[in-house]
Amino acid sequence: MNKYRLILLRHGESLWNLQNRFTGWTDIDLSDNGIIEAKNAGNLLLKERFNINLIFTSKLKRAISTMELCLNQMKLKNIETHYEWRLNERHYGALQGLNKTDTAIKYGESKVLNWRRSYDTAPPKVNIDDKRHPKFNNYYKSIKTKELPFSESLKDTVNRFLPLWDKKITPSIESGRNILIVAHGNSIRALVKILRKISNQEIINLNIPTGVPLIYELDYDLNVLKDFYLGNQNEINNRIESVSKEGLKKLTN
Repeated sequence: MNKYRLILLRHGESLWNLQNRFTGWTDIDLSDNGIIEAKNAGNLLLKERFNINLIFTSKLKRAISTMELCLNQMKLKNIETHYEWRLNERHYGALQGLNKTDTAIKYGESKVLNWRRSYDTAPPKVNIDDKRHPKFNNYYKSIKTKELPFSESLKDTVNRFLPLWDKKITPSIESGRNILIVAHGNSIRALVKILRKISNQEIINLNIPTGVPLIYELDYDLNVLKDFYLGNQNEINNRIESVSKEGLKKLTN
């Protein structure tokens, strides 16, 4: 018998996803399609009768909007919710706000691809006085400036996420709570890396589609028994493949 079940959900498509821009910690909301994706996620969870009594979400509005739309479709209210900066998207440093194609032209496709897809190479940092630095956002006033990123690799994102996993999420899973985590492509990749013990090289090729619930079934020791996306599996596989191909194509088109 499965002991625990965990629901992961990447936010729906954002306006900057649509515009092919580096987003990171920039607080951008959902596109019209992203709203549809978030509602569809809620409908899928409702159809499969998933119960949720605890939520962890990032502090970014595209994740929060996704969570709210999802819960509304499930007709759930007043669920205990933790808004966690450690679930924020990877910080893209000085690339935030830039068009990915223009950036590839400026720096070279191979360099930009390395910034985006390597495990331990971070993009150029923002300056401490750059308004894109998190210290200028009231959301993060309670966090020591030295803990806030100037730029992050996926490795940095994993390390940033680990304290939240160890101190809050793991104990909540082990207490038997029914947990939904709404986050971002790279923060969810960080979580999946921990759950599945994926190597630094293998995690590079993992893509998470927007707005599709990812279910993990875990044993008493939090080992993965099974993981699967809700919905039509052929459609989901095609979306994952297209995310990978589109990410490369948009660098130069």
